[in-house]
Amino acid sequence: MTVVVLNDAIKRESGRSVLQGMIAAATAGAEIIRTTLGPRSMHKMLLDAAGSGIVVTNDGNAILRDLDVQHPAAKAMVELSRAQEEEAGDGTTSVIVLAAEMLRAAEPLVALHAFHPSIVCRGFARALEDSLAALESAAFSMDVEDHAALQVIVRSCLGGKFTGALGDLVADMAIDAVKTVAVDLGNGSREIDVKKYVKIEKVAGGRLEDSAVLRGVMINKDVVAPGRMRRKITNPRVVLLDCPLEYKKGENATNVEVMEEEDWSILLKLEEEFVEEACKHILTLKPDLVITEKGLSDLACHHLSKAGVSAIRRVRKTDTNRIARACGATIVNRPEELQERDVGTGAGLFEVRKIGDEFFAFLIQCQEPRACTVLLRGASQDILNEVERNLHDAMCVVRNTIRDHGKMVAGGGACEMAVSAALKSKACSVEGIEQWAYRAAAQALEVIPRTLAQNCGVAVIRTMTELQARHAEACEKREACSFGIEGRSGKIVDMKEAGVWDAFGVKAQVIKSAIEAATMLLRIDDVVSGIKKKKERGAQGPSDDAGDREDIPE
Repeated sequence: MTVVVLNDAIKRESGRSVLQGMIAAATAGAEIIRTTLGPRSMHKMLLDAAGSGIVVTNDGNAILRDLDVQHPAAKAMVELSRAQEEEAGDGTTSVIVLAAEMLRAAEPLVALHAFHPSIVCRGFARALEDSLAALESAAFSMDVEDHAALQVIVRSCLGGKFTGALGDLVADMAIDAVKTVAVDLGNGSREIDVKKYVKIEKVAGGRLEDSAVLRGVMINKDVVAPGRMRRKITNPRVVLLDCPLEYKKGENATNVEVMEEEDWSILLKLEEEFVEEACKHILTLKPDLVITEKGLSDLACHHLSKAGVSAIRRVRKTDTNRIARACGATIVNRPEELQERDVGTGAGLFEVRKIGDEFFAFLIQCQEPRACTVLLRGASQDILNEVERNLHDAMCVVRNTIRDHGKMVAGGGACEMAVSAALKSKACSVEGIEQWAYRAAAQALEVIPRTLAQNCGVAVIRTMTELQARHAEACEKREACSFGIEGRSGKIVDMKEAGVWDAFGVKAQVIKSAIEAATMLLRIDDVVSGIKKKKERGAQGPSDDAGDREDIPE
């Protein structure tokens, strides 16, 4: 007897062909960005469907994010890159390349030797545990207050990017920006929120060398009345509002019935008195600058300008939060609740400047700014977008280094080779057929230095054989080995002496994310497409639990 369970429109794939398709799709995505790894990396040009939008970058996350992928495994790799970007800020290319290599190493075990995927996953899980332990033993510490040491780390991060040729310009900006927003919480820990309190403002024109980190905030706004309000104020007293300085309008259509002519005048007078009363509460604190997130009426503009107060309206919430941290002000919801302690006095200068065709307001020279703005200048918007991506990666690397108290590992594939050698020496102690998966994971870790050698154009087999021999010899003697691939020449050098260091947090996250993602994909044995979507709340038609209700007739 044949029993039909699934709808005819639903397609189902199962068996080993599903796993082979997953591995092929994941490795295809890695092949796209493999050449973007290292100082000799190549760039990718991405075009939209119309051909008008152009993105030129070698950032792995930016490339995969803009690709329109169809296969679920490829979408999982895109999500893996995005997660790496959010968690560590760097290593987006490495994590995709390593995850794909893990899957490629597992393919012969599953397809040829008929190992069950669960056995391979257990071997990978044990390899992950030992890899993190080996990475921990290969790490060394540095002083996070040493500016020169932080420069070395950021230069290693930017070595294969567009801004790597600019010297220490971007590195210095990243270090200054992160140290500006760092807040000491005590007990040796710091709060560093780069995404929230560092704003990158891109202004086309000028040279890249004109870029700078401002000790304060810059917003794309002008004062409400340029002819009557000051555009330059020294040591301003700043008031931040989260309420409109205008008569409150009705949320819906409001009808007012006026019987007498005088009633209309009374209504207008009430509006004027409301705005005037709000301005009086503000002017009692004698501010020099009023910034509100909402609207500001012409009457309020008149009262403020008459008192010599400059005003800026409709400022974004994120910008007011940065201004509050930079100058020490407090955002107030109602003017009558304003107090002296809410006034910000930490800014040294307020100034409105015209850059290109637009006006920008600067609150700079702050005494203790805990928020900042990075002003980027460049020849075109495409260049500025790429510099912004590079700067964000650099800031995340500095943040991770400070958060990990200066814990570092050798770059250039040296730490991956050290971890691989440690796993190979320990593989003999792994019992059962899990040892095969364990060795496969150790072999897959060598893909990072191998890719660096390939992108340099050197003899890959000869270089990798010599590098493996050095790390194996050091592992037998239980000595630390920091030899890796020099990304520009392809030679084998000591990464510590060459000053090529990577943040420990970034490398640890790359290994964890890559092995966990490979394990997740290996466990998939069924792909069912065409499943029904969940019905939105309020949609017509019987609900999913209609069969459990007794009041529905048969």
